[in-house]
Amino acid sequence: MNVVDSSGWLEYLADTPNAEFFAPAIEDIEKLVVPVITLYEIFKRVYQQRGEDDALKAVALMMQGRVIDLDAGLALSAAKLSQDLSIPLADSLILATARAYQATLWTQDEHFKDIAEVQYIAKHKK
Repeated sequence: MNVVDSSGWLEYLADTPNAEFFAPAIEDIEKLVVPVITLYEIFKRVYQQRGEDDALKAVALMMQGRVIDLDAGLALSAAKLSQDLSIPLADSLILATARAYQATLWTQDEHFKDIAEVQYIAKHKK
């Protein structure tokens, strides 16, 4: 199973140099787990930058995977991760979801790079 964090989705959608790193996880729909917080983050960013039609297309692509709603168990797991790892809310929800589904987390967020179940690539410098 795979979870791609919001930065990975944005790289993939924009076809940046790091897009090819995230492509295998995103394109393997059968193994793709999508935390609901990533739907929020991607829709918001794409809506801001390119409008509602493109934002809806991005979310439709994401929803081909298994969308995981936030529930009490995930919320509590994320709260512990946020405290223990000193990571923000959205990142803790994404990591908690990955762990709950025994998924690999694909990211370019540096604060994840030393976590065992993470596939990390450094953010491409422009």
